[in-house]
Amino acid sequence: MTRGVSIIRAEVAADAAGWRLDRALAAAVPTVSRERIKALISSGEVRDDAGAQVRDPASKAKSGTYEIRVPEPRAAHNEPQDIALEILYEDDHLIVVDKPAGMVVHPAAGNLDGTLVNALLHHCAGRLSSIGGVARPGIVHRIDKDTSGLVVVAKTDVTHEGLSAQFAKHSIDRRYKAIVAGIPKAPSGTVNAALARSSINRQKMAIVEEGRGKRAVTHYCLVTPLRDSALIECRLETGRTHQVRVHMTSLGHPLLGDPVYGRSKINHRDLLNQLDFKRQALHAEMLGFVHPVSKENLSFKSAIPSDMQELFRALSV
Repeated sequence: MTRGVSIIRAEVAADAAGWRLDRALAAAVPTVSRERIKALISSGEVRDDAGAQVRDPASKAKSGTYEIRVPEPRAAHNEPQDIALEILYEDDHLIVVDKPAGMVVHPAAGNLDGTLVNALLHHCAGRLSSIGGVARPGIVHRIDKDTSGLVVVAKTDVTHEGLSAQFAKHSIDRRYKAIVAGIPKAPSGTVNAALARSSINRQKMAIVEEGRGKRAVTHYCLVTPLRDSALIECRLETGRTHQVRVHMTSLGHPLLGDPVYGRSKINHRDLLNQLDFKRQALHAEMLGFVHPVSKENLSFKSAIPSDMQELFRALSV
């Protein structure tokens, strides 16, 4: 035992040789979930009997001994912090939080504390799913720092796997409210356009040809026409990074206040400055899923925050 790391030696039997490595190791170590093993392989925590690091969960397993290093689900900079949380639901398996704009979901370069993870480590006394590894304990999905709204977090690996499977099947009901520049001509529609990192600016996402990026589908509808703008609802069939922001920009209706994708022929800069509105006008309003353990259908709704309500009133005609 190394401090902060458990060492597991997994024996892959001859009849499991040729299986996917994550499957073979999960069969050899039934106390560790396959999703957790997949994450450990990808992060370089698995070595074969020759001591060579293995990083591809889909690689073919060989019979013999593999060493699996399992770090504790808390990195050095992931310190519990007593930060107030708005909790909509909590049980022994998961927790649903209404995240304020300005809060980062998990620590990363430039944001090592004050994050949702720091707050959850304190609130849950460290009892969070380990599948996300030491950097992202409990985190099943994310929303941007300056997007407000609902996030579900897993306390156990079983819950994490169950929620991840629903996200992968696109059965999670995720709905956002956004205020965009201009009024869409069609009252409703669908954007089906794959997304990938921009080849020009790696901090941005861009629409790419099918096959070059990840499939991304957004269904939108007009809720309320406003002055040179509109309140819309977006239902996410997939959940890619910056999906709503990029897809609405591609239609010529970028989100108001968006510092990355917000350029528009219609200028709302003076109003945004007057209101001191300094984020994209995007709120994760609704989240629905099947509880992975109880199998109960759960649905949650978050009120549009005051800054977006103020912007809405100022634009009302």
